[in-house]
Amino acid sequence: MTDIKSMTSAELRDLMVSLGEKPFRAKQLYEWMHQHLAVSYEEMSNLPKSLKEKLSDRPVTALEIMDIQISKIDGTRKYLFRLSDGNMIESVLMKYRHGNSVCISSQAGCRMGCRFCASTIGGLARNLLPSEMLDQIYRIQADTGERVSNVVVMGSGEPLDNYDNLLRFIHLLTEEGGIHISQRNLTVSTCGIVPRMYELAEEKLQMTLAVSLHAPNDEKRRRLMPIANKYSMEELLEACRYYFEKTGRRITFEYSLVSGVNDSREDALELAGRLRGLNCHVNLIPVNPVRERSFVRSGRDAVENFKINLEKCGINGTIRREMGSDIDGACGQLRKRYMEKTESEK
Repeated sequence: MTDIKSMTSAELRDLMVSLGEKPFRAKQLYEWMHQHLAVSYEEMSNLPKSLKEKLSDRPVTALEIMDIQISKIDGTRKYLFRLSDGNMIESVLMKYRHGNSVCISSQAGCRMGCRFCASTIGGLARNLLPSEMLDQIYRIQADTGERVSNVVVMGSGEPLDNYDNLLRFIHLLTEEGGIHISQRNLTVSTCGIVPRMYELAEEKLQMTLAVSLHAPNDEKRRRLMPIANKYSMEELLEACRYYFEKTGRRITFEYSLVSGVNDSREDALELAGRLRGLNCHVNLIPVNPVRERSFVRSGRDAVENFKINLEKCGINGTIRREMGSDIDGACGQLRKRYMEKTESEK
């Protein structure tokens, strides 16, 4: 049974009719959940009591805020949310001059196994429902009283490993009747599940696809990302070309710089050679240290030089501005710390 907050307007209309209600109740219900951010039927003052009783076996999905860390440097807020089954996820609110951006999770945990990521250390607990993805944004808007204008699906989890729920989430997020964020203000990250990238291209969405590359060749990429054992870089880049051809949207490549592993001049030149001719942008990220891993972030000079070497070869690059460096900034760290604390208290 699809949970009520994950239903489209049309599905809600059908539900209302099946319950013997007037179709216009669907619009009221949809607006309460997706515009007014209601967390229970009690808040929905213009719905009759009889309808609320009929819906009592379909609770409105609402996440519980367990912890908020606020950066003293730039106001970045990191949220730890509890799902109805006790699983934990995290989201980040970043404030920029151009508006508020929220980075959300698509899964509780992750099974992709990328070596520098804290999200994947405990494996995958489960996929998030569309409503649970949406409600990260809704709870943050309700907590701050400020509108979110940009959404990045780049928190815990691999979005394309939760493909159907991701697509439904995108439609609920971007279509009229809800908070109606433009597709152009949405970025979805993937470590490179090639068949799903082809499927996504066919949807012709106007969002940005961010591909985690993190290496200039297959050998180095396999050391960092297990997915590289399944799909070669050439297969991945071919899927990127297809995505651009179908959507006209420039690809963003995420490249985490690890000292002595993938940050040399030779790495930059090899990467530039591979990306030549592809309409793309490289986002350079000094890797966040994770306690369980031995990786060390590249120094400022190494990062600057890497960018310069890419640009000499005609590849656009930016160094990601660090946000919330004084809080548990790396993906999955806050959730992991909470789970460890809970485990030790048993």
